[in-house]
Amino acid sequence: MANILIVDDEEKMRSILRIMLELKGYQIEEAGDGETALHKIKEASYDLVISDIRMPGLSGRELLEEIKKLEHPVPVVFITAYATVDDAVEAMRAGAVDYIPKPFEEERILLTIERALGISRLLYEKEALRRELEERVLPHDLVCESTAMKDVFDLVHRVAPQPHTTVLITGESGVGKEVVARYLHRISPRKEHRFVAINCAAIPSNLLESELFGHERGAFTGATARKKGIFEVANGGTVFLDEIGDLPLEAQAKLLRVLQEKKVQRLGGVEEIPVDVRIIAATNQDLQQLVKEGRFRADLFFRLNVFPIHIPPLRNRRKDILPLANLFVKKFVRTEEKKPLFTAGAQKILLSYPWPGNVRELENAVERAIILAGNRLPLSSDHFSFLTQEERDKAEKKFFELPPEGISLEELEKDLIRQALERTGGNQSAAARLLGLTRSKFRTRMKMLQDSRQFVKEV
Repeated sequence: MANILIVDDEEKMRSILRIMLELKGYQIEEAGDGETALHKIKEASYDLVISDIRMPGLSGRELLEEIKKLEHPVPVVFITAYATVDDAVEAMRAGAVDYIPKPFEEERILLTIERALGISRLLYEKEALRRELEERVLPHDLVCESTAMKDVFDLVHRVAPQPHTTVLITGESGVGKEVVARYLHRISPRKEHRFVAINCAAIPSNLLESELFGHERGAFTGATARKKGIFEVANGGTVFLDEIGDLPLEAQAKLLRVLQEKKVQRLGGVEEIPVDVRIIAATNQDLQQLVKEGRFRADLFFRLNVFPIHIPPLRNRRKDILPLANLFVKKFVRTEEKKPLFTAGAQKILLSYPWPGNVRELENAVERAIILAGNRLPLSSDHFSFLTQEERDKAEKKFFELPPEGISLEELEKDLIRQALERTGGNQSAAARLLGLTRSKFRTRMKMLQDSRQFVKEV
């Protein structure tokens, strides 16, 4: 049911409206002045604001102007006495959707609110469409020249039509996990509904549960209004949980319940609210290792790992580097020219650099080079001079550095194959992709290694 904020400096007027609307099933919040109302609107989600025009301090008209400046403006209906109908008409010209005259007629009020909520739904759909269009022009969402990325998108197309299947996307930071998640959403049956993303590592632990599940007014200090969590906001659509490995254990238990029961309970609330969402989780960590260390629930891992998709690092899919770089140039510089965007020297640098920061680092490097070039094309090796050999060597050392005492190459290779098989549950094709090999080359390596059959059985 819709969540409505009533704003009026007369408590009696607010009470009359509140009782009338709560009897019809609406969720009602109140504010005694414009400043308080604006604070509530910024902190919580409302489908409609019903406000008096003339109030001390921030007037209804001024409140409307502030609401219009917000990223997601809320429709406003004004309350007005007959003597100020002209004010209401002017307010509608300024952006209000309707007005309710005093004295109130219940049928008129309910009809006005129903119309206004219809406008609210249209605004929501317009915003969803705007976001969808923005997502469609992401510069690197469909680059898959390499075999590894073609395999990734093959998996995406297989799972997308299954709207209830949970997906776990793994890969290093910057490989494009959210890009893949957004693409999966927009080719799925849930594409008409919202894609809501949250970074579990970026939100303080004391606020994370409120963001995920919402809260009731008074649930904790500062909870001045009811707030919907992302599962309610995304109902019908997709919830993307980035950096899921950083989710606190207490929140993990509640997330597991959402996956099992398909219901959420706001903090401070008793009502269980049904939700229908697909969950896509992502991490750059080894969740199985976190499970062994007691930092991640095993039952939640198995619930999330229904359909795993691993995105290889950029250094293992070099065929994607130049197509990605070309798209990034076109993102930052408008050009219709057919001439090359990079000189041969620049291309050599791009292809030889190990890109420890993956696609994100490549985008940043291209942007920096364009600035250094003064937006002139093509970009040359001079414009990428900041990617020095020393920095490339340093980045390569981060990937692997030979210890002073040396290593057994055979044992290292054997161990890498064992890890790949463990991570993929013994699936040789998937393990081969993790190591940047074809399945036939992977099987050949296994046969060449001494005792290979033994360690395969152990997996």
